[in-house]
Amino acid sequence: MTLLAKLVALLSLVLALAAEPFAQTPAIKTGIETLREQNFDILQGKHVGLITNPSGVDASLRSTIDILFKAQGVKLVALFGPEHGVRGNIPAGGWVESSRDSATGLPVFSLYGRTKKPTSEMLKGVDVLVYDIQDVGCRSYTFVATLGLAMEAAAEHHIPFVVLDRPNPLGGERIEGNIVEEGFKSFVSPYPIPYIYGLTCGELAKMLNGEGMLANRVACDLTVVPMQGWKRSMTFEQTGLPWVPTSPHIPFASSPLYYASTGIMGELGIFSVGVGYTLPFHLFGAEWIDPDRLCARLTAMRIPGVLFRPIAYTPMYGTLTGKQVGGVQLYIIEPSAANLMSLQFLMMQAHYELYPSKNPLLMADSARRAMFDKVLGTNAIRLRFEKRLSYDDIKSYLQKDVEGFRRLSKQYMLYE
Repeated sequence: MTLLAKLVALLSLVLALAAEPFAQTPAIKTGIETLREQNFDILQGKHVGLITNPSGVDASLRSTIDILFKAQGVKLVALFGPEHGVRGNIPAGGWVESSRDSATGLPVFSLYGRTKKPTSEMLKGVDVLVYDIQDVGCRSYTFVATLGLAMEAAAEHHIPFVVLDRPNPLGGERIEGNIVEEGFKSFVSPYPIPYIYGLTCGELAKMLNGEGMLANRVACDLTVVPMQGWKRSMTFEQTGLPWVPTSPHIPFASSPLYYASTGIMGELGIFSVGVGYTLPFHLFGAEWIDPDRLCARLTAMRIPGVLFRPIAYTPMYGTLTGKQVGGVQLYIIEPSAANLMSLQFLMMQAHYELYPSKNPLLMADSARRAMFDKVLGTNAIRLRFEKRLSYDDIKSYLQKDVEGFRRLSKQYMLYE
C-alpha cells in the first residue's frame, strides 16, 4: 500500500469515527416531513389555511409555508399568524396586524391582534386549516391558546383541522404544576392542564378535543400527522433536528428548560430573569443582591440537577433597564433530575432568607400579581407562598394534579 493510499485510508477512518455519534442520533421526521412523504394526500385538491411561524420548518430549514405553497395538488390560500407573527418579526406581546406576505403574496391574518380566533371572514374559501408551530411544552406559552381557539373556529365552521406534529422540547415524560382553576383561565392559562404538560402539540390537540376542553365542548374534525422516530424520553438535542427560535427570547433548544424555571417569577417585574440581557431566562437578579452571597446560599441548598454562578450585569431593555444588577446564572446540568417549576420558588426563598425586607410578592403591584396568578392558574400558590416564601408551603399544591393528569393524558399519547 502506497503512502498516499495509507493516508486516504486513515482519513476515511477518522471521518468514519467522527461521524459515528451522529449516525447513532435517531432520524426524527416531523409532521410536515411525514405529510410530504405521503404526497400531501389529505390536502390534495384542498384550499389550505396555514397557522405557522418561523419554527414551522423541515429538517433542512425549508419553511412549511414554502413547502405547501409549492406542493402539487395543494392550494395554499391564507396564512395565520400567532404571537410574534408568521415571520417572527413582532416582539413579545406586540400587536400583530393582518397583512400580505411579501414572499408568497398570500393574505396573512392576525391571531394576536383585534381577534385571537379565526373569523368567518378569515376562513372564507378555506377548506382545511393546518397548524405547524413548534411549542415549548409550557401552558403559559400563547401558542397553546392559539391552537385551541383555531380548533374551536374549525369546529364552528365545519372545517377539518390538521396538526403537523413536532417534539415537546421538555420531553414527553415531564409533568409539573397544578391544573388551571375556574376563575383563572386566560390566554396564558386557557385549559385545565398542568403548567408543564408532557404532550406534543398533536397529542394536546387530541386531548382538547377528547376531553371537551374547547369552548362549549365543541370538537373539530381533527387529524394529527405524526412524527416518525420520536420517543417520549428524548431531549430536543437527541432528535437531531435544528432548533428555530420559537420567539425572540427562546433562541436555543435548551431555552424552554430555562423558560419553565424562571418565567413565572419574571411576571412579578421585581427581578431580572435575563430578558433584556444576553441570557434570557437564565438569570435571577436585582439591584440590591450580592451575587456571591446569593450563589453561596443557593449552592448550599443542593438543589438536584442545577448549579449556580455569581453574575453582575446590566439589562439593555425590559425589567431593570440600565440598572447594575447582581444575581446568579442558572445552569441546568442534569435536566432529568431537576424539577423546573420549583427553581424560581427556591431562588426566591434563598433571596428572602438573605433579604427579608424584600418580599417580591408584596413589592409587586396589583397588575403584576394578577398576571402571576394567571400564569399559575390560581391565586392559592401566591397566597400560600407570600407569607414566608418557603417552597415547602406550596410544593404539595404544585404536585397535587400531576399523577391524575398523567393517567388522563395516556389515552391521547401517540408515542412511547
